[in-house]
Amino acid sequence: MKNTHLTSIHRLIVFFLLASLPAIIYSCGSSTANAPATAMPAQSLPVLTVSDHQVTAHREFTASIQGSRDIEIRPQVDGYLDKISVDEGAYVHKGQVLFHIDARPYLEQLNNATASLQSAKAALENASINVDKLTPLVAANVVSDVQLKSAKAAHDAAKANVSQAQASVDAAKINIGYTSIKAPADGYIGTIPFKGGSLVGKGTMEALTVLSETKEIHVYFSMSELDFLQFKDQFPGNTVEEKIKQIPPVELLLADNSTYPQKGRVEIVEGQFDKTMGAINFRATFPNVNGLLRSGNTGKIRIPRELVKSVLIPQESTFELQDKVFVYTVLDSNKVEGRPVTVSDRSGRYYLISKGLKPGEKIVYNGLDRLRDGMAIAPQKMSMDSLLLANPI
Repeated sequence: MKNTHLTSIHRLIVFFLLASLPAIIYSCGSSTANAPATAMPAQSLPVLTVSDHQVTAHREFTASIQGSRDIEIRPQVDGYLDKISVDEGAYVHKGQVLFHIDARPYLEQLNNATASLQSAKAALENASINVDKLTPLVAANVVSDVQLKSAKAAHDAAKANVSQAQASVDAAKINIGYTSIKAPADGYIGTIPFKGGSLVGKGTMEALTVLSETKEIHVYFSMSELDFLQFKDQFPGNTVEEKIKQIPPVELLLADNSTYPQKGRVEIVEGQFDKTMGAINFRATFPNVNGLLRSGNTGKIRIPRELVKSVLIPQESTFELQDKVFVYTVLDSNKVEGRPVTVSDRSGRYYLISKGLKPGEKIVYNGLDRLRDGMAIAPQKMSMDSLLLANPI
C-alpha cells in the first residue's frame, strides 16, 4: 500500500509541472518581445563623385614578333659539312663564316678548268700565228684568200674556246666560294638541324639555319572587323594609308606585362580581311638596338587614343553580374542602388564609362561585397583627383 501511495504522489507532481510549462514559456517569450530592439549602424564606406576627365585610353591587340628579315641559310653546292663555325642563338655579323662544305671536289674542278684554259690559250696563240703568217702571203698573191679566211675562222674559234674555258674557271671559283657559307646580314642564328659530316646540297628540303636580322623588329597584330571600323572613325584621313600616318607612336607589352622601353610606328595594313578569322593584319616596327626582342616572341600592341572629357571610374568600384558591369550609386537618402554601366574602354586601372553614369552622381568606391540594394550607408567623401594623383592613368 505504501508503494502505491508514493506512485500517486509522483503522478500529481508531473501533472502540475506539465500544466505550468506553457505559462513559463509565455512569460519568457513576453519578456523577450518586450525588450527594446537595437538597430544596426550604417556602414561607413568611401564614396566618389563622378566627373569628366581628359584621358588617354589604350586599345590592346595580341601580337607576334619577327625580325625585319628572317633569312633561310641554304647551301649553293652539294657536299659534306666539314665545319660548323657558329652555335645556335649566336649573334653574327655580315660576312662571318657560318658553315664550311668540303671544298676538295671543287678545287679539282678548278684545276681541270685552269688546265683547259691554258690549253685554249695555247690554241689561240697558234691560230694567231697562222693568221699573221698568211696575211702577207695573201697580199703578195702567194696563197689564196681562202686559206687566210680559214685561218681567221680557226682563230675566232680558238678565242671562243678561251672564253669558255675562262668561264669554267670562274664557275669553279664561285663554287669554291660557296663552300664557305657566310652570313648575309647581322643577326641571330636559329636552330641548326644538321651536324658535322651531314650531306647537304641545293636540293636539301630543310635550311641549314635561319638568320634573324633584328636591328628592327616587326610586330604583327590583327583587328576584328568591328575594331577596324572604330579605327577608321578614330583617326583623320581620307584613305587607310592617311589614317595610319595619324596613329601616334605605339607601345609593346612583353609576355611578362612589362613595357618595351622604345615606342614603334604602325606602318602597313594587309589589303583584305582573312575570311576564316574575320580579321585584318597590321604591322608595327620597333627599333631593337640592344637585341632584347627576338623572332618568335609574343606580346601586345597598345594603341593610344585621346578622349575628351570621359567619365572615369576605378575598376574596384565595379562588380560583374551575368556578364554585365555594375556600380553602386548613392541616392539622396544615402541608400545604395546597383546600376549597370557600359564600359567603352579602359586606361590602366580605370574604366571609361559611356552609359549609365553622369557627372555629379556618386558611387561607392569599395566594399561592394557587403552591400545590397536599398541598404543605407554612412558616406565618406573621397576625391577622384587625389585618387588619380596616387594612382595615375
